[in-house]
Amino acid sequence: MPTKTLPEVAELMAKIDFCMMETLAEDGRIAARPMSSNGDVAYRGESWFYSLDNTRKTRHIRADPRIGLAFQGTGGVLGLVGKPGAMVHVQGRATLTSDRAALEQHWVPDLEYWFKQGIDTPGLLLIRVDAEHIHYWDGEENGVVTP
Repeated sequence: MPTKTLPEVAELMAKIDFCMMETLAEDGRIAARPMSSNGDVAYRGESWFYSLDNTRKTRHIRADPRIGLAFQGTGGVLGLVGKPGAMVHVQGRATLTSDRAALEQHWVPDLEYWFKQGIDTPGLLLIRVDAEHIHYWDGEENGVVTP
């Protein structure tokens, strides 16, 4: 099985803005929702996402910090338009922070679409996902990276 390095997987992820964030719901089911990486693509094994504190996903994370991130790149259907886009699945642990310095560090102006008051939005926090296991697929190649 070929193995890319973490910087090579980071290059794949840099081309993908949205992922599906997977958490464990109260009833044990997997819950997923689209989340943007906000162009924060200097990936070194941690991902950052903005959220409000009073959401289902933050309740899920507080109850069980295990999390999955499913990234799907654009591409064609193999054989019709070309190879499919890269896909990356991150398994890790999430933590929540409302630390102002962290909020400022990861903020990009496009986030004002969702958070009208910027980093002063009441209840704004960051979800930090520390990767424990990364599985990637890039055309016919796939492998695992452990950060």
